[in-house]
Amino acid sequence: MANEGRKVLLVDLDPQASLTISLGYPMTDDIFVTVTDIMSNVLQEIPNGPEEGIIHHAEGIDLLPANISLAAMEVSLVNALGRERILKEYLDGIKHRYDAVLVDCNPSLGMLTINAMTAADRLIVPMQAQYLSAKGLEALLQTVSKVKKQLNPGLKIDGVLLTMVDGRTNYSKEISELIRNVYGGKIKVYDTEIPQSVRAAEISAAGRSIYIHDPKGKVADAYRKLTKEVLKNAEVARKHSAFEL
Repeated sequence: MANEGRKVLLVDLDPQASLTISLGYPMTDDIFVTVTDIMSNVLQEIPNGPEEGIIHHAEGIDLLPANISLAAMEVSLVNALGRERILKEYLDGIKHRYDAVLVDCNPSLGMLTINAMTAADRLIVPMQAQYLSAKGLEALLQTVSKVKKQLNPGLKIDGVLLTMVDGRTNYSKEISELIRNVYGGKIKVYDTEIPQSVRAAEISAAGRSIYIHDPKGKVADAYRKLTKEVLKNAEVARKHSAFEL
């Protein structure tokens, strides 16, 4: 999206800080302000500055980083008043500055992920082309249903994204077909699949995106196609909403 001229904010909501590390900030404990501090300020009703904690990355995106302290924040949210809406309260104050805000979650259904779902309007569900990942999708769909009913009626699943697909094996092909056959009638499964690649696995250590690390590779090409597919879905949804009005 940033490559197409859109202003994008990435929010790392994973205590392992995988997104932060992958973008070139491996010493996460040395980052002065992270998403933990921002959410803590919201909990304590301390105003956050408009640029507080946001890193302007060389590749043209903004990043709100994370580190392991976010794990303690998840614990503290359990007994907090309005605990599901802390991230939403913060993002509601800054999202007007961006064309898109993308929140990267850890692979669990804890309070941090609930915060992300409450703040979001659409979900992209990445899923490895493996049997256990397919089994976990049902639990996610149940959680999304509860969030829609109780916290965020406008929440929608934009699509399921199959990742680390090894097109050389029958196993990956079978899992892909299984997901499309079982869930394709309920939710969209993106036409684009992200292939397995050694070059993609290298980017965490390299500290730069796949567009810089391997711009002509098959993974970069797949993500470009995914971006077009997501933007097309958004445009269709926008026109549909306008028609209903």
